[in-house]
Amino acid sequence: MSINLKSLIPVLNAEWTGSDTDIFVDHISIDSRSLQNGPQTLFIALSGANNDAHLYIAELIEKGVQNFAVQYIPENVKGKANFFVVKNTLKALQELAAYYRDLFDFPIIGLTGSNGKTIVKEWLNFLLSPDYNIIRSPKSYNSQVGVPLSVIAINEKHNLGIFEAGISTVNEMVNLEKIIKPNIGVLTNIGSAHDEGFENLTQKINEKLLLFKKSAVIIYQKNELVDKCLLDFSAQYPLENRILFSWSFADASADVFILKKETKNDSTTIKYQYKDEIFNLEIPFSDSASIENAISCLLVLLHFEYDFTIIQNRMEMLYPVEMRLEVKNGIHNCSLIDDSYSSDFQSLKIALDFLESQKKNASKAVILSDIFQSGFSNEELYSKVAQLISDNRINRVIGIGTTISSFQDKFPNSTMFQNTAEFIAEIENLNFNNETILIKGARSFQFEEIVSLLEEKTHETVLEINLDAINHNLNYFKSKLADDVKIMVMVKAFGYGNGGLEIAKLLEHNKVNYLGVAFADEGISLKNGGIKLPIMVLNPESTSFPSIIQYKLEPEIYSIKGLNAFLKIAREKNLKDYPIHIKVDTGMHRLGFEDNTIDELIATLKGNSTVRVQSILSHLATSDDPKHFGFVEKQINLFERLSSKLISELNINPIRHILNTSGISNFPNAQYNMVRLGIGLYGVSNDPAEQKYLENVGTLKSIISQVRTIPAGDSVGYGRRFMADKETKIATIPIGYADGISRLWGNQVGFVTIKNQKAYIVGSVCMDMLMVDVSHIDCKEGDSVIIFGESPTVIEMAEALKTIPYEIMTSISQRVKRVFFR
Repeated sequence: MSINLKSLIPVLNAEWTGSDTDIFVDHISIDSRSLQNGPQTLFIALSGANNDAHLYIAELIEKGVQNFAVQYIPENVKGKANFFVVKNTLKALQELAAYYRDLFDFPIIGLTGSNGKTIVKEWLNFLLSPDYNIIRSPKSYNSQVGVPLSVIAINEKHNLGIFEAGISTVNEMVNLEKIIKPNIGVLTNIGSAHDEGFENLTQKINEKLLLFKKSAVIIYQKNELVDKCLLDFSAQYPLENRILFSWSFADASADVFILKKETKNDSTTIKYQYKDEIFNLEIPFSDSASIENAISCLLVLLHFEYDFTIIQNRMEMLYPVEMRLEVKNGIHNCSLIDDSYSSDFQSLKIALDFLESQKKNASKAVILSDIFQSGFSNEELYSKVAQLISDNRINRVIGIGTTISSFQDKFPNSTMFQNTAEFIAEIENLNFNNETILIKGARSFQFEEIVSLLEEKTHETVLEINLDAINHNLNYFKSKLADDVKIMVMVKAFGYGNGGLEIAKLLEHNKVNYLGVAFADEGISLKNGGIKLPIMVLNPESTSFPSIIQYKLEPEIYSIKGLNAFLKIAREKNLKDYPIHIKVDTGMHRLGFEDNTIDELIATLKGNSTVRVQSILSHLATSDDPKHFGFVEKQINLFERLSSKLISELNINPIRHILNTSGISNFPNAQYNMVRLGIGLYGVSNDPAEQKYLENVGTLKSIISQVRTIPAGDSVGYGRRFMADKETKIATIPIGYADGISRLWGNQVGFVTIKNQKAYIVGSVCMDMLMVDVSHIDCKEGDSVIIFGESPTVIEMAEALKTIPYEIMTSISQRVKRVFFR
């Protein structure tokens, strides 16, 4: 894209402040952290409940950004850049995208529904790409922000667009329709996602149909409710010659009637009737969701009048769509970012930003295949890719493919290979070591083989960490805070079992103010991993004080003995104003200065220039239990008195903080200058009403190692604790108490989930294995098993085991591989 700023003033209804408006920009950004921001960027400063991008404008100007769309001009940047001043920057982003969309006239497919949007979009891209130069939403960019960013990526070489639109409540689709303006509409499965945003299913369908106001064709699964909604919709938004193109398993009046579906192993044969002819279509999937998504794609191909032979040949090559970026541990202390199933220009931008947010090592590498369907000439495309690589400060590039290899001169410090096999043959000589490596390739290059070779080998049980869920939960709790309240996030105990360093990187990227750890070695590990945020050590041992100082960690001081020990070392090192955190005991009676020791504390600190009281804190004992809220109020009152006395006597202005996760929700009047977010970040609340607003972060997965059938009377496991009363099918799963699964969870107390069905654990949990009853489940060796996540949740497990979710989460052994994804 290339836009003259002058043309945008009437589009955005903006007041212009700055120099000459005859300036062209080729990049729209909403992320101040992106290394892709530069002189030709228009930065749109979004402002919401959780963040205000206006706060980062000065920092962006220092990095060379000169053009901004804002709701106000901060005092410290007036006269230093060019500004569009608008009433609402989100609205401005959407209006810019709608204006830009109108510059192009080619078919656009718009997808909406509850489930399947991204799958159908990716499959349609695969099915239609041999014949069209396609622009599509990258990943799942289907929101009020994601849709305009997707559309702005259109260029003159594209001749077909595929965009998805997701909504969570009423009055949202009207904005997205103006931006996408689809000629062809596809309504995918209508399920329960975001039900809470609508009064009923009818309202939900009606809202989604608004995307198709100007669509000449609407493709959908026929049923009574959708037909009624479409009838009302067509009356309200009439369009001459609009085609309603339907399919159904049950209604023979549908345009495409599915006569039969026959599943065998992992494939399905679909027998369908279309225009009085009967066809058989084979697809490489057996689950119902994939079958429905494939039928939606079939109708698009039929609408485009593809020959049946082409339809069959292409659809039998459909593949599972990986919709996430994964972070994996690699060989030789490398960190891998696995994006091995797609290679397009827009998703490369996203992947490079993710690489920056998750880099484990200072050195960054990219393994990149040829890029397809960019809409640019090869010369222009690889010039842009080279600029992206340069902007993101990538240390080395490995290109795989004949086209990217021909442009090697554009990539300093690069190595090129004609194909994946050539690269694999030379992999030992490429010396991967202490690097963060983005692996991004088109599906035809089979980069999953590269990931497998570079990945650290561990057993097949993994804990998957959803970084998007962490972002969501962080923003949920941020939304409860006053504007000037800082946030410390606890990443102790290996990030509550989820992985400390990777989560710390994400939190640093999201600009939290502090991290909290329990012991010095946890903080040292984070500092060695490149974390620059201030880190408070909650339980420092006096023997760790020299290391705390060496790594610039900040100790919590909770006793006179500890204070004197730290002061002694600080004086020996000639420190001045070293930050410490004073903990006072207000009733938890675990650690902290009690009321009768405050005078001695003041006397020790008064006039002391070696240390600086950075914060004063205390800890609530019962902030999650309404029966004891009166005790919490006493704690807060005592904290107010003790901290005020310290501030007054020492003439200091420290941060004060007492609220933990449940305190943030239950005692908003005690936010002081900072709060400490712990278990809530990881998706757990003690309040069922609040739990529904949090997203699950960790999913512990394994596989079925073996399936056997035992006769009635046989036993399973140590001690013969399970005796079969009938013929029983048993699956063995390679996870046990050495991985953190309590033995109390065994013997038909607990269960795992296989193919969305409960399978109860039979017999004793072993050190490395457990066995489950799968008599009612059609499963086989190698099938995926959910140990905990959405079902069972760690809350369910904790209740059954009479413990707390913290213990379940932090018990997961570090021999279990953590996989991070977005």
